[in-house]
Amino acid sequence: MFGLGPEEWMAVGLSLKVAFVATAISLPFAIWIAHLLARREFVGKQMLNAIVHLPLILPPVVTGYLLLLSFGTQGLIGGFLAKFGIVLAFRWTGAVLAAAIMAFPLMVRAIRLGIEAVDPKLEQAANTLGASPLKVFTTVTLPMCLPAIVAGSVLAFAKAMGEFGATITFVASIPGETRTLPSAIYALLQIPGAEGPAIRLTIIAVIIAVAALLTSEWLARRAVRR
Repeated sequence: MFGLGPEEWMAVGLSLKVAFVATAISLPFAIWIAHLLARREFVGKQMLNAIVHLPLILPPVVTGYLLLLSFGTQGLIGGFLAKFGIVLAFRWTGAVLAAAIMAFPLMVRAIRLGIEAVDPKLEQAANTLGASPLKVFTTVTLPMCLPAIVAGSVLAFAKAMGEFGATITFVASIPGETRTLPSAIYALLQIPGAEGPAIRLTIIAVIIAVAALLTSEWLARRAVRR
């Protein structure tokens, strides 16, 4: 199918797995951070906002190198995790971490805008009626910003699918282990005469992106109707 070999299809499958896991793991934290930034005032709020958006500003290679310094086996966090047999550098789980960090700002920003669009008076009314802050959030805020959550999740998924710089710096491009779709395309472009498979992988990437966007629109419309 598409004239691709097992190694190329493995890269496609790995990219889908990495993007899905990165999005699923990031979502609860993104909702929490977005709610903090949208509804709370606290010391260090602007600093937190800057840290969250830092991966959008830094070159991806710099982010990958910082991950390598922090989560590599010789790093402060990575060295500690290695004592328990948890290794992220040069593993597919490290690709998940890199993709999640690069996609996190997009998810937070979309969800924050959705929360800010919810009329605070509705939350105040629920609170006045005796609802706890958690119940107000789960029964009023969360349902009303669901389209924004869907949009943020799809943006994060698409970003994770296309992540290259931080991933290749942190986990390299090991066939069958960390070679994702973008790194597979890059590897093929380094081989004379391999433009055909590279183009076919590019077409697959476009198809996945379009499918994700169409799914996002469908889910968002359903959320609005509900």
